[in-house]
Amino acid sequence: MINMSIRLTSIAAAAAIVLGGTLSISTAVAADEKVLEEGKKLAFTRKDGNCLACHAIEGGEAAGNIGPPLMQMKLRYPDKKVLRAQIWDSSVRNEETAMPLFGKYGILSESDLDKVVEFIHSL
Repeated sequence: MINMSIRLTSIAAAAAIVLGGTLSISTAVAADEKVLEEGKKLAFTRKDGNCLACHAIEGGEAAGNIGPPLMQMKLRYPDKKVLRAQIWDSSVRNEETAMPLFGKYGILSESDLDKVVEFIHSL
């Protein structure tokens, strides 16, 4: 038990050094949770991402079925950059896509797009 406590303390100290000593682990986790919550809000809001218009997402209501269910996204997109590229411009992989080109046409800002990607990747 003591050995585990020492290891966790060492990990926390190493993280503080890597992060310049200015950000605690609990703050980093809270920031990540905030980004995920903001991404979820964007994805579920009709005037923003509106992912539920086409995709079933756990926790979403009145989901569409045009696109595939958004689940196990880390398995489907191990590289988050590939998922971001798909959301930014899905026509690259499928010229006849029905999915809006969220980044290419400026539907979402780069910041909002990043939040949606974080949320979708967490599913």
